[in-house]
Amino acid sequence: MMDQVRDAIRDIPDFPKPGILFKDITPVLSDPALFRSVISFFASRHQDAPPDRIAGIESRGFIFGAALADRLGVGFIPIRKKGKLPAETLDATYDLEYGTATLEIHKDALRPGERVLLIDDLLATGGTAKAAAGLIEALGGVVMEIDFLVELSFLNGCNQLANQTVFAPIIY
Repeated sequence: MMDQVRDAIRDIPDFPKPGILFKDITPVLSDPALFRSVISFFASRHQDAPPDRIAGIESRGFIFGAALADRLGVGFIPIRKKGKLPAETLDATYDLEYGTATLEIHKDALRPGERVLLIDDLLATGGTAKAAAGLIEALGGVVMEIDFLVELSFLNGCNQLANQTVFAPIIY
C-alpha cells in the first residue's frame, strides 16, 4: 500500500521558491482509498496503546491528525501559525529551510502528563516539528512519537528531533 502512496506523491519543482522540490501529497488526499489506507496504517500502529491526544501541525498535519484522532477516539490539538488561535496561546519561533515562522498552541490544549502523538505530512529540516514538540512539552505533555507520512532524509531533520521517537513510512 505504501508503494501506491509513494507513486501518488508528485514532485513540484521550484515551490514555494526556486530550488525547492516540493513533495505534493494532495493526490493521496484526493484518492479516498489511498487516504483511508494511510489513516488505517497509522491507526494500526497506535491502536494497542493510543495517545491521550493527537496534535497536528498546520496545515496538512490537521488533515492526517484529525482523521486519525477520530479513528482512535481521542481528542485533536491544532498547532497553528501565529495569530490563528482565538484563546490564550503559547508560541515558539523557529527556522525553516526558507525562512522563519512561529507556531502557537492553546495554553489549555492538554493536561500535564497527557501522552501526545504529534503528526505532520512531511519531515524536512525538522524545525517545525521540534518547535511543535517543544510547545507540547512546555504545557506538560509527553510527546510519545512524531509521525510523518514522508521524510526527506537528505535534509537530516531527524537530527533536530534526536530526543524524540520519529516514524515515517516513506523516505526519500
